[in-house]
Amino acid sequence: MRRKGYRFLAALLCAGLLAGCGAGSGDGNDGGGAQDGQNTQTDGGDGPDLSNIYSGELEQNVTIRVLENDTAIEQGYFQELIDAFNEAYAEYGIVAVDANMDQYSNLADDGPYGYGPDVLYQANDVLMKYVDGKHIYPIPVQELECYSQIPERAWEAYRREIDGVTYHMAVPVNVQTGMLYYRKDLLPEDWETAWDDNANGIPDMIENWNDMYRFSQQRMAENEGQFGYMRSMYDVYFSSGFLFSYGGYVFGSNNTDPSDVGFSAGDSWMGASVLLQQSELMNEGCIDDTITVNAYSKLADGTYFATMTTPDVYTLFLKELILAYQAQGMDEEAARALAEENLVMTQVPMLPASADLSEENPELIPLKTMGGVNGYAISAYTKAPNACLAFVEFATSYEMVMRRCELLGIAPARSDVAENRGGTSEMIYQKLEEGNVVLMPSVTEVDQIWTPAQSFFSDLAKDAFREPGEKKYDDPEKLKAGLAQVDQQIHDAIFTLSGQ
Repeated sequence: MRRKGYRFLAALLCAGLLAGCGAGSGDGNDGGGAQDGQNTQTDGGDGPDLSNIYSGELEQNVTIRVLENDTAIEQGYFQELIDAFNEAYAEYGIVAVDANMDQYSNLADDGPYGYGPDVLYQANDVLMKYVDGKHIYPIPVQELECYSQIPERAWEAYRREIDGVTYHMAVPVNVQTGMLYYRKDLLPEDWETAWDDNANGIPDMIENWNDMYRFSQQRMAENEGQFGYMRSMYDVYFSSGFLFSYGGYVFGSNNTDPSDVGFSAGDSWMGASVLLQQSELMNEGCIDDTITVNAYSKLADGTYFATMTTPDVYTLFLKELILAYQAQGMDEEAARALAEENLVMTQVPMLPASADLSEENPELIPLKTMGGVNGYAISAYTKAPNACLAFVEFATSYEMVMRRCELLGIAPARSDVAENRGGTSEMIYQKLEEGNVVLMPSVTEVDQIWTPAQSFFSDLAKDAFREPGEKKYDDPEKLKAGLAQVDQQIHDAIFTLSGQ
């Protein structure tokens, strides 16, 4: 793998894709914009000219700063990645380092002043908002080794048409969406006879929300201070999927038309009703981010039976459970083995078509979950685009994505890694292909959805704790009106407050 990046770039030159003027050398650590003489637009106005971005010749003796997410850094994956890359490219004097910035840093603010990273790893809704301001470079992804291994639906998250030409603005690494986490050892002892009606070896409360609702009621009644399913309802990323399942959406035209806001579309009020019913079996931590923050420890100590979150935090749950077992007197090896056996991450349960969680034998429909595609992009302010491209190819190789899976528990975008890993990865792939993972819009206007929707979901959860005469969402019309207000607030934020 040592000379792989050099051979790759040379192959691009041979293919004639990147022929053109060379990029000047420079230290990627000092920012300050594109190289002297570099023009990112063709004379004919046909969009970026990749030959003026990537010369195919590696810049030598440069440092490239890489922005990674906190989990990858905390779990040691990022250090392994840059150590391996630096060894592979030592002969060129190329060194990748931690950008040492907050994972939510804004390239549009930092890049023009030389403070931004050269390569950044973030979700599609974050990366794609940088396209309009030309803050990230297009990437010649068809020539990357990973290209054929990544499904079309993942690439779609990073496609953008510029002057009639379609470009790929980042390279997908993993697919994020909601997954159910639960403790197998907290299942009822008689679950195989009392909680497996279809005799398929899967507990009923894992398969559908009605049985999860019933089990949560039972657990609360039998164990004071303990709960079944717990989730912070104000979290738009997870709560919005319940609306989508009954006909809601974010933006029209496949999430590309922000003039059409659809949180209230279809029968989305039914999804809000499901969230309200779930909140009634939680504590007031569901109103804000309390459950999001304490879910790791509360699942580990048995206070919570289940929660929903993304696959990339599996190792954080596992770590807490190992510590909990060790506190009971187990040695680390035994604690790890038991934690790996009892911590289960699986697909989310099915919803009742009626939205009534108390219904017996309901017709079931899939829960659509909001999702995102995390990937690598290259800053338009880097002084070393070819070295950055080499890093992106290295980081998206089979070996490094597999290692990322091993350490972080991600759902890889690469199909060959997903096939090797099986289990959860295959589940997410299937959901993605079936359209039950709704990818976050890759347009700038998505920034405006979070505050209005968050306020609604928080207020909705609060309704579970209001006195009967004070409830705001106790009938369908009130739920519809609340969601219609969310749509209007988002529309106003996009087209009125922003001056569009």
